[in-house]
Amino acid sequence: MEARELALKIISEIYSKNAYANIVLVKEINTRYLEDQDRRFVTELVYGTIKTGETLDWILKHYVDRPLTKIPGVILNILRLGIYQLFFLSKVPAAATCNEAVKLAKKYGHGGTVKFVNAVLRSAARSPEKVVYPDRQEQPSQHLALRYYHPEWIISRWIERLGIDACEKLCQANNLTPPLSIRTNTLKISRTELMKRLPSDEVVCEPSQWSPEGIVCRKFPSMNRLASLQEGLFQVQDESSMLVAHVLDPQPGEFVIDACGAPGGKSTHIAALMKNIGRVLSVDIHDHKSAITRQNAGRLGITIIDAKTMDAEQLDTLFAGQADRVLVDAPCSGLGVLRRKPDSRWRKTPQMLIDLPMLQTSILNSAADCLKPGGVLVYSTCTTEPEENQEVVCRFLASHPNYRLEETGQFLPVKRSGEFVQLWPHVDDVDGFFIVRMVKGK
Repeated sequence: MEARELALKIISEIYSKNAYANIVLVKEINTRYLEDQDRRFVTELVYGTIKTGETLDWILKHYVDRPLTKIPGVILNILRLGIYQLFFLSKVPAAATCNEAVKLAKKYGHGGTVKFVNAVLRSAARSPEKVVYPDRQEQPSQHLALRYYHPEWIISRWIERLGIDACEKLCQANNLTPPLSIRTNTLKISRTELMKRLPSDEVVCEPSQWSPEGIVCRKFPSMNRLASLQEGLFQVQDESSMLVAHVLDPQPGEFVIDACGAPGGKSTHIAALMKNIGRVLSVDIHDHKSAITRQNAGRLGITIIDAKTMDAEQLDTLFAGQADRVLVDAPCSGLGVLRRKPDSRWRKTPQMLIDLPMLQTSILNSAADCLKPGGVLVYSTCTTEPEENQEVVCRFLASHPNYRLEETGQFLPVKRSGEFVQLWPHVDDVDGFFIVRMVKGK
């Protein structure tokens, strides 16, 4: 199957079945042999077309004489692929884009749709000047939403909080492909020794400036080809996510609860900092995710993790007053990690910021009841929104006067001031992350 046709197949499955782009792409690519160049091109077409989503459809409306809902799904996706190449891939010749789209229309449509696809794309190739973005000053939210392909409701929020210029920088950061970061499994190897080994696996890397175990990989082959991964020498984990365990600061021999632990990145980091001595209870409501935690722990050679399937809102019914430290890395909107998943921005809704804080508060309340007097409670999310972060914590503290905030930034490997730590992609060059550390009174 030719690269564009494979991309069309994947995109159509994403749109028709509401499937996740990364899952479908990996499944399709791994079931067939592709040259590296074709693999990269398919990935670019799929991720690019999905990420530019509503902007692509807005551009397309400049050249189509009918509602997009009236166009058969597969033909609409052929047009989306074509428009993406014409407007966002400068190295692909316009003639090739149009010709290949026509071939796909012949295979998946009929004579009328072939003429339609040909006319639309050739018109777009001849007259790109028809596309004029809304004025940045007069219509800032619409301009940034279309120019940087983000939902307008998110843009409006960020403009109100950050201003136009900072919002634009955040959108630009979200549209960059982030590097792969990995966390050294210090139970088996030091970061220095791992970095000496990785070049033999065709990995170009550098030490993280944020975490003492972190390594940033600028170039790497397929993960499946890395023996060092299978040997449990590292765990794939973003740099900002690595900071959470350091803020928790677990000690060997303690009982630590990771209330929302799957797939185990933070749980295994906690266990490594504890030198694999003590007990880590890693909880998730889904059994298949708890199984992944167990797999990761086994690969890393960690024996102190108990991956339990249960509702984190019910933790206090079994473990009240027992834990030395508790981490609540709460389910959230994920607005801090939009750069990681090209389709995720289009799945977010304003309702999330109403529903999720109630769940986050419930989990935090239950988890806090599991602590011993003097115990440490860390709350974190991979979002940037105050409804899920500062407001949740402030409500918790108001109803739990026996808890106090600590200077969270002082527990980071790279010290910062402040009780609340909020990281931003455009400022810190890591995923957007919120972390706060609290202590229960004795």
